[in-house]
Amino acid sequence: MTITEALDQIAGARTIEKTAISARVALNEAYCYTRPSSFSRGLRLDLNGIVILLISGTASIGPNGETLHVGDFRAQMRRTIANITALLEAEGATWHDVVRTTCYLRDIERDYAAFNEERTAFYEEQGLDPLPASTGIQAILCRPDLLVEIEAIAMFRAQKEE
Repeated sequence: MTITEALDQIAGARTIEKTAISARVALNEAYCYTRPSSFSRGLRLDLNGIVILLISGTASIGPNGETLHVGDFRAQMRRTIANITALLEAEGATWHDVVRTTCYLRDIERDYAAFNEERTAFYEEQGLDPLPASTGIQAILCRPDLLVEIEAIAMFRAQKEE
């Protein structure tokens, strides 16, 4: 083995395989925005049989990059969950694999009760037990018409290829 081959092997062993997550049928890619944004919808990290999905802040965005359900918090919440579901499914995951969410609400005092009702109903429908760890934060979101944005982390064992 040459020194170059040895160094390449060491560097490869230190590199974590990562690929972008996409669900174009549900929501557009960030680089399609009028003013391009420098982020992936999510990343898939493959760690020796364990997969971690890091899903970026996701909101009520449509397949053409448009904000959906302007002014309707509950409808935005349901679309946000649907978009995250599509991103999870694109990688062979479900909400049962989600271990953590961070939830950003434009007006937490006004919308938290509706947020919690929608989230609880969805989690019950999915039969989640235990529930993901979660944090709720009031924040100014990237578009003035967005009322909620959620990021998620999912973990699962990779399926062995046969």
